[in-house]
Amino acid sequence: MDINLTLVGQLIAFAIFVWFCMKFVWPPITNAMDARQKKIAEGLDAAGRAERDLKLAQEKATEMLRDTKKTAAELLEKANKTASEIVEEAKVQARVEGERLVASAKAEIDLEVNRVKEDLRAQVSVLAITGAEKILGSSVDASAHNKMVEQLAAQL
Repeated sequence: MDINLTLVGQLIAFAIFVWFCMKFVWPPITNAMDARQKKIAEGLDAAGRAERDLKLAQEKATEMLRDTKKTAAELLEKANKTASEIVEEAKVQARVEGERLVASAKAEIDLEVNRVKEDLRAQVSVLAITGAEKILGSSVDASAHNKMVEQLAAQL
């Protein structure tokens, strides 16, 4: 195999081409690759932070939901307790009002009974005087009669 001038020319052209690529082409490509690698690393780091933030937010949301449920349960329990207290208070007031009405009715009944007794005593005394006058055929003294009626009323 002969090494001829063409081979030497090609070797020199190749060396110049390699030197040219290493001097002017390779640095921008490596810079672009380094920048791309840095951007990808930052993206992965941001994704990791976002994932941690998401987990923290989910934990916080779960805790807030649990607290809200607990607060709602407490409010519901308070409302039920207040409602039962109101019902008990209404029952007590109704019982007191019923007892007051019964006492009032009994007092009215006692007054009516006393009034009826007085009316009956008056009617009995009139009937007794009328009967006595008819039996005796003469009029009876009113003061004596009143004394007898009072004695009769006391016995009734």
